[in-house]
Amino acid sequence: MYRVACTDRVDQLRSTAVKVLFVTPECYPLVKTGGLADVTGALPLAVAPYGVDARVLLPAYPGVRDQLTGAEMVAALPDLFGGEGALVAGTAGNGLRVLLVAAPHLYERGGGGPYLGPDGHDWPDNHLRFAALSWVGAQLADGLLPDWRPDVVHLHDWQAALTAAYLRFGRSHPAKSSGKKPARAVAAPVVADPVRPATLLTIHNLAFQGLFGAHLLPTLGLPPAALDVDGMEYWGNLSFLKAGVQWCDAVSTVSPTYAREVLTPEQGMGFDGVLRARPDRLIGIANGIDDTVWNPATDPDVVAHYSARRLVAKAANKTALQTELGLDARPDAALFCVVSRLTTQKGLDLLLGALPRLLAAGGQLAVLGSGDRELEDGFRRAAEQHHGRVAVHVGYDEPLSHRMQAGADAIIVPSRFEPCGLTQLYGLRYGTLPVVARVGGLADTVIDANGAALRDGVATGFQFSPVDVGPLAEAIERACDLFADPLAWQRVVKRAMTREVGWGVAAGAYVELYERLVARRSPVAT
Repeated sequence: MYRVACTDRVDQLRSTAVKVLFVTPECYPLVKTGGLADVTGALPLAVAPYGVDARVLLPAYPGVRDQLTGAEMVAALPDLFGGEGALVAGTAGNGLRVLLVAAPHLYERGGGGPYLGPDGHDWPDNHLRFAALSWVGAQLADGLLPDWRPDVVHLHDWQAALTAAYLRFGRSHPAKSSGKKPARAVAAPVVADPVRPATLLTIHNLAFQGLFGAHLLPTLGLPPAALDVDGMEYWGNLSFLKAGVQWCDAVSTVSPTYAREVLTPEQGMGFDGVLRARPDRLIGIANGIDDTVWNPATDPDVVAHYSARRLVAKAANKTALQTELGLDARPDAALFCVVSRLTTQKGLDLLLGALPRLLAAGGQLAVLGSGDRELEDGFRRAAEQHHGRVAVHVGYDEPLSHRMQAGADAIIVPSRFEPCGLTQLYGLRYGTLPVVARVGGLADTVIDANGAALRDGVATGFQFSPVDVGPLAEAIERACDLFADPLAWQRVVKRAMTREVGWGVAAGAYVELYERLVARRSPVAT
């Protein structure tokens, strides 16, 4: 595994003018289901000061095109997996330059977001929907737009990873009449520049692998050679993610610790062997957050603005949040919050187990999220049984998530594995001390408030290990003990709020990686 020296000094990196295409299934502020959208919305803007010309490619889900200014069709996309499509270019409100795959037969649907149908299950043609996204990414890499061709194609998660397969094999087009065999795979368009763009796959969560039946390979327009054990075959299925891992020039994860964890059988999700085979391609770069959107001094969704220098105003947010959620308005009670998918991967079953000790220590709990029905019901029952001490909002509410970060004293992130995590970074920014499992990016971004760290003034939260009910409860009790000493608590809060959690360091690391990949890219095979 190689590393890139991280720096937040723009003047230490030469102006690169590297062109980078981000291929992603979601992007904030246009469409968001989780942290992936936050990353793909913020990172392209964060690398711009380094001279990077970045554009983001994503599907034109309902309402997305309407959020762009200057939106216009720039290329036709005929025969796009069952229908006609078009490439639309425009600019998001935050200045992000966007390319949309407009294909009504694939994306203009209702349902539960980008991936789920009205029944709450994956759309049955998700393999085609994200193959189309990937195919257009490969076309852009090979010169679809005459005035803009990327030097690096940066793929995000399994939904974009098939781009690497199309760059390797091209795409065959099944014959129109039934009974005929698919035509052979054809090469991508011939371009004047014989050097193919470099490819980078970022794995945001290795648990999501884009698995589909092997019999679907012909519908993707890929040859049998793609479904090889050294290709995208995965235990008898095909895996979009494995295509990216196998055929991209480099693979990154979203924290250094997670990059080490995925090389182990325990955390590798079946991919550890593939990743260990090419350790020179693997790097971990910790995510940042958009610290202009997440800023308690200017956040329009909070009741009272505050900062590390004007911390007293945070108390007004706590009182307002307690009132809004029906909690007892007690300034002396440590208010813990959760903003998360309610799943066992996120360790929320452990929090239910630790809840009696949280309440016994005098704490309160506010939960925002949705997920497994059993966990939703468990937190609902806890709120009914402990009225005034536990509050639950099932669903997702972006403004409420900001108010919870501003109003709570601590945020609990007890994940069994966590590639990076963003909510703990929001917590640091808002002086809401994270209580986190010592895994992945949580371990990389939070400094435990043990005795030595408290004496040295470097503590920013609370870590626990192993990831189980007892250690979590002990970390919560340590937080309550520290909260009982207002001056000591305030010192840690101020230290947390002065941590660098923006994209400065990560952006510099990505730019260095882009430069390295561009220098190593090779001519297109013929």
